[in-house]
Amino acid sequence: MRTIGISIYPNENNMDKCIEYVEKAGKLGYSRIFSCLISASEDMNEVVSDFKKILKVANKYNMESIIDVSPVVFQKYNLTYSDLSFFKELGAQGIRLDDGIESIDAARMTYNKEHLKIEVNSSTMTKYIDDIIAYGANTDYLVSCHNFYPQKYSGLSEKHFNNCNKILKGMNLKISAFVSSQEKDAVGPWPVSEGVCTLEDHRYLDIDLQARHLFMLGADEVIIGNAFASDAELKAIADLERGLLTFKITEEYELSNVEKEIVYEFAHFVRGDMSEYMARSTFSRITYKDADIQPNNTHNLNVGDIVVLNNGYGRYKGELHIVTKAMDNDGNKNVVGHLAGSEIKMLDFIVPWIPFKII
Repeated sequence: MRTIGISIYPNENNMDKCIEYVEKAGKLGYSRIFSCLISASEDMNEVVSDFKKILKVANKYNMESIIDVSPVVFQKYNLTYSDLSFFKELGAQGIRLDDGIESIDAARMTYNKEHLKIEVNSSTMTKYIDDIIAYGANTDYLVSCHNFYPQKYSGLSEKHFNNCNKILKGMNLKISAFVSSQEKDAVGPWPVSEGVCTLEDHRYLDIDLQARHLFMLGADEVIIGNAFASDAELKAIADLERGLLTFKITEEYELSNVEKEIVYEFAHFVRGDMSEYMARSTFSRITYKDADIQPNNTHNLNVGDIVVLNNGYGRYKGELHIVTKAMDNDGNKNVVGHLAGSEIKMLDFIVPWIPFKII
């Protein structure tokens, strides 16, 4: 089951906002919290107090909390790799290991008596995961998550992301990755506001497009990496049909009621004998064979146009097409809308028989 998560970075100035944010996310169905101790500046007692308050709320909604740590954190709080009770006391269900912890130590951590999950970075360290497993790790408690990148131009390429994921799938590990809120004041663990996405191409995209793209690339979990996302962004991700290919369109004119039904309400799938020029959803022509679809906006077709066939196409009237290669229009196809800007990237996932939805 594909899941969604948020991130929080509590400090003495934002505790109430963190608690409110977790409440909102929990009510919307978010099931994961990422946070970071590496950047925490408070002393141990303050850290424990802050996280206990927040994670108590998270646990009320069955939200799993995993906290980013490093050797610096263990040194700062006088902790050992063999005793993870500190993190259990915070209310966390796991810790994420940043750079610097040896693979043999990570393997031994998976046998912690607190039964915390041990999460490792899957963006650069698939060999590291191999080594952890080779050292006899308890894979019931070993999980992975891609990194996020606060510095612009430093995020992963889609090719590298896919290569890592192929290895992770071979290890039967869940694929988690980050998207970035576009809220002006949203930040990650460091005072940098250039976004905290996993894929560089996502940095300035609408958050729901980032998430839809990650799910189609095979992500099992999508986490908003910066805080605080807006209410609209939280809801946009919560409302996604996470296993379904979806396209957000810009309408080209005021659609008729029949056109709206065909575009937004019909259960579309790509015909199996797919043309290089279009992805055809043809069953709508059966449902709407007696409908009146007058010709409208019949300009020539460009990649990303959404088309409903009008009365002029006889028995094919009512079909919906997504254009994948430019072509002429003889007046029988109403261009009801188009994929704007970066929505075009979702065309990469069109294959024969795949179900899809227009949103």
